[in-house]
Parts: sequence; C-alpha cells; structure tokens
Amino acid sequence: MPMPSRQKFSFTLPTRRQGWRWVLPVLLVLLFLSTLLWLPWQTQRMESSERQEQLIADTLWVEQTIRFQLGRHEDNLRVIANEIASGYGTEKRLRDRIVTMARANGELVRIVQFNVQGEPVMSSDDMDTRLRDLAPGSIATAERARKSKTPLYAQPDPGTPMTLDYHVPIYSGDTYAGMLTASYSISAILNEMVPWWFAQDNEVLLTDPDDNIIDRRAAGGPGRGVYTHRRALDLPGVTLTLRTNSVKGEPKLLPSLLVGSVIALSLGLLWSLGALWRDINRRLAAEGALRQQVAFRTAMENSLMTGLRARDLTGRITYVNPSFCRMVGIPAEELIGKAPPMPYWAPEAMNEYNQRFTQVLAGTVTPQFETIFLRANGERFPVLIFESPLVDDSGKQTGWMGSILDISDRKQAEDLNRRQQEKLQASARLATMGEIASTLAHELNQPLAAISSYTTGALNMIEQSANDPGRLNLDLLKPALEKAGTQAQRAGQIIRSVHTFVKRREPSREPTTVAMLIDNVMPLIELQARQFFVSTRTEIDEGLPPVLADRVLLEQVLLNLTRNAIEAMQGIAPERRILRIAARRTAAGSADQTVEISVIDNGHGIPPEVAERLFSPFFSTKAEGMGMGLNICRTAVEFHGGKLIHSNNPGGGTIFRFTLPVLAQGVPVDGDSAIIRET
Repeated sequence: MPMPSRQKFSFTLPTRRQGWRWVLPVLLVLLFLSTLLWLPWQTQRMESSERQEQLIADTLWVEQTIRFQLGRHEDNLRVIANEIASGYGTEKRLRDRIVTMARANGELVRIVQFNVQGEPVMSSDDMDTRLRDLAPGSIATAERARKSKTPLYAQPDPGTPMTLDYHVPIYSGDTYAGMLTASYSISAILNEMVPWWFAQDNEVLLTDPDDNIIDRRAAGGPGRGVYTHRRALDLPGVTLTLRTNSVKGEPKLLPSLLVGSVIALSLGLLWSLGALWRDINRRLAAEGALRQQVAFRTAMENSLMTGLRARDLTGRITYVNPSFCRMVGIPAEELIGKAPPMPYWAPEAMNEYNQRFTQVLAGTVTPQFETIFLRANGERFPVLIFESPLVDDSGKQTGWMGSILDISDRKQAEDLNRRQQEKLQASARLATMGEIASTLAHELNQPLAAISSYTTGALNMIEQSANDPGRLNLDLLKPALEKAGTQAQRAGQIIRSVHTFVKRREPSREPTTVAMLIDNVMPLIELQARQFFVSTRTEIDEGLPPVLADRVLLEQVLLNLTRNAIEAMQGIAPERRILRIAARRTAAGSADQTVEISVIDNGHGIPPEVAERLFSPFFSTKAEGMGMGLNICRTAVEFHGGKLIHSNNPGGGTIFRFTLPVLAQGVPVDGDSAIIRET
C-alpha cells in the first residue's frame, strides 16, 4: 500500500520595502495622536504665557502713566517754588496757580506753602495746616529735603489717612525760604490714573517695602493669584510697589479644539504654503520700505540746517549729521568716538564746557542753553543747544541727543532791533525837545539877561572908580558878580540837562534813587508847566530803596508822561491845573518789592475807545503827534523789568503808574527823605 504524500507549507518573511508600508502609516497615526494631545496643551501654555506678558506690559504702562503724571506735577511744583524763591509774580497770582492746579487734578488733595517756621503762607484750600501737623514720617522727609535741597516724597505712615506728601524746598540762593508741599490721595491716584478697563480685569494694589497694602482698586473683584506682576514706582525718597493680580484663571481645554485640529492638519500644508508666500512678499515689501526709509532719513539729515549730535553716557560722540560738521568745519570721521575736550570748544568758555560735561557724567543735562562754538578756521559763533535723553527700544537710556542751532543771524537781528529802538528813542527825545524849544529859549533868556545886567553894573562901577580907585565899593561889586555867576550856573544846568537828554548813547543801568531821578528831570518839566500855567507837586516817600535804572530812559518816560498830563489840563480852570508826581514802595515785606512812580493830572481823562489803543504804535489823538510816545515809555519801563498802566483819577483826569524792581530789599538811601514840593 503506497504511503500518502506529505503536504508541504511555506512561510515567507516580509521584505524591507513592504515593512515600511506598515510602519509609515503607524508612525503617521502616532504623530497625529501625539499632535492632538500636544496641541491643546501647548495652546493652553501659550495662552497663559501671553496673558502673563500682556499683564506685565499693561502694568509697565500703568506704572509709566502714574510716574509721568506725578513727574508733570513735580515739574509744575518746582517751577512754582522757583518763582516763589526768585520773587517773580504776586502772591495772588501764585495762589491762583496752585488752586487751579489742585482743582484740575483730582489726585491732589492740597498744595501748601510753608514759611521758614513751618507756618502756612498760602494754600489751595481753606485748611490751616502747619508743617508740624503732618505725619511724623512726612515731617522727617521734609527735613531731609531741606538739608539736601532736593524735592522728596514722604513714605505713607500706616494707620493714617493714606496720603502721599511731596516736599519741595524753597531756596533763595543758599538761604532756606520755606517749603512747598503737595499732598496726594493714594486712592485717588489709583482711581484717576489707572484705566477703567485695566481695573476691570486686574486687582491693583500699592504696597510699602514690607509688603503692607497701602491701598487697592478691585473694580472687577479680587485677583485669583494666577497672573501677577510687581513693579516698583521710582519716586525720589519713597519706595512703593505697584502689584497687579489678574481676575482671570487658567485657560481651559476646549473640546472643539480637538475637532478643529483634524481640519487644521488637513489644511495645514496649503495654509503653510500660502503663509510662506505671503511672508516672503511681506518681507520683500518691508525690506523695500526699510530701504526707502533709510534713504529718506539720510536725505533728511543731509538737508537739515539743524546740527545733530549724539553722545553716550560717558560724553563720547557717537553720531553727527552733515549740518553739524558744516557748522564746526570738521569732518564726521574726526568727531565720531571723540571724547572731551572737543576740538570745537572755545578756550575762553572751557570752564563752562567742563561744567556741562560733569553734568553729563552725573546723568543730568540742561535741556536748553546758549554757548559759543569754534570753527576749524578759528571763527567763533553763537549756538542754541537742545539736549534730551537718548532711549533705546527697551526704555534704557544710552546717551544724550543734542540739536544745535547756529543763531548768528538771530543775534545780528536782535542787535539790529536794539539799535533801531535806540534810534527811535533818540528821535523821540529830539521831537520832545523840539516841542519845548520856545519855552527853553525863554527860560535861558532870563538868566542871560540877569547876567548881562549884573556885569554891566559891575563895569560901570569899575569905570566910575577908574580915576579914583579908592571910590571902588567892593561890598557892592562882589554880590553883583556872585549873582551873575549863579545865573550862569543856572543856564549851564539847563543846557546840560537838555544835552544829556537828547544825546545818543548805549543803554546803561546803574544804581540810582527815585528822588535823584525826579530832581534831574524837574527843570524840564517845570519849563513845560509854566508855559501852560500848571503848578507841579512831588510827593516821594522817605526811605525808598535804590533801583537799577538807565537814568536817561526813565527821564524820557517821566517827561513824556508829564507833557501829556500838562496838555490834558489846558481846557480846565487854572486853579485845578495841578500836576502831581508821587513815588512810593509797593509789596513791602515780600520778595518782589517794587517802587511805583505815578503821574497824576486833573485833565479831561481818557475815553474807553481811546484807552483800548493807547499803547499801540503810531496811534495818537494829537494832529501833530507821531503816536510813539506811550509805546516808547512802555518799552523803556519793560526794559527795566517793570509795568506801565493807567487808570482814571477819582477827582477827574488820569493816573499813569509804572513800577521799577528795587535793587536790594531794605537798603536805605542816603539823604532820601520825605519830599513835598510845590512850584
């Protein structure tokens, strides 16, 4: 019986190519699943990171907003303190400024000026607050500000009304003159300076160095502690921290994101290609725009008439534009990298340059100042420099940027204008003397006639005693010659007054007294007054301090004002034709003392329609007038730092007043006493 045949089975291993056909789909599936798991987690993480970065950016913006607003107040308060120290402005004007400043800014509770004893001088409200009534910490800070001569903030004291005091010491030279203190409401700072949209999404807190909460604003509720940030408020003398705590929680994984991921993976390739193409086009467009901007910036800098100069924090030059090189006559390659002393510094101003360079090293510069530069050919020229910090995109200061203007033409124009003013004033004086020429001739005729009479009598006496010398009576001859000499001196004084008044010369201010000023011009005033039968009266307070004045300019002011007053009284009764010249001290005991000189007449007065244009050039109510008299008077008074005003005389007529700043407070004038004189 034959044996059955054995069935044979064979097993073949997959080839490497066939294996990749299985492995590749598995890898793609695993990659897909991994992407589905990784994408939501990564999205959540990125969203958290973006929220944190946005919170940091918004916190920085809020901190800069608060600091900018406080810095603006600091600048205004320092300006007010400087005006108080220098005596510029009246007390009413300064009080109005601090009241307006407090009312316009809700975060300011009050602004108070204290004197040296700590007593209030003026305040933005009606509260009688003394310096010692402030919190202990604020009093200590005020003392530190006084000693350091630096404005400082006071650290808020726990347990007291949360206010932030800012103390600005007032110094007149090296003399302490008091303190200007501004009190801020911390809650108002948060309410006024933190935007509402930021407060809705974040809890905002101000803390002290020990993390004690000073105040908070939580319009949207308490923060959740997920997204927080701290930012120090850089205020001189105080350490405060701005803390923000977002009311938002961790982002949640959205189920729809899984479904969207499948579609996104399918469209990812096409989107990537389109985005790549768009990005390339945008990059090319951006590069083209950048080249245009660079070319435009270069062309603009090359065409500027203003010189630009950049320096680093050590004072080394890092950039100059062509205009600056043209100004100084030095190429840019010789200036870039140059450290002081600079080749365009003038030797005579080297001390000024070194002082400003020291300020640069200290981190401070004067925003605007004038100086002189030296060209390469040795020519000196005046420049006006504007200096400001150079800050990079991260907010860090890297140096200083200066704008330099060549003001040679402006200086020449100012000098030309000054010479024209001098010519105009000289012409006005000549016109004034022309108007009183006839009166002057009459006034000189009297002393000259007296001299002729006395000398003729003396000659007759000498001729009569020629044959008999013993008959010559010296007792009669001597008084005659003395009277002739007195009349000659009188005529000479009149001529010298006229010569001094009309001659051209450079304006020169020197210490003088008001009494001497009025006495020098009174002979010319009395000449005009006698012509119109007007009596004059001077009333000068005793003890008036001296003033720094150009005597001839002020004599011209007095002569013009008195001439107008005399002419205004031509049509009234002779017994009322009285011209009064009065001088008194104003604002006694304050830092801005002045001497006020008044010219008072009883004439017809000034109509309202004329008063509006009274000081306008070339406006005159006289047929033969040039209309420049009062305009020149006002210019001369303002040249001395004073003001010229007018008002109605209650008894009829007009009062013209002008003020002159005193040379020194409390300085007695030798020989200056109360003078009341009538002619």
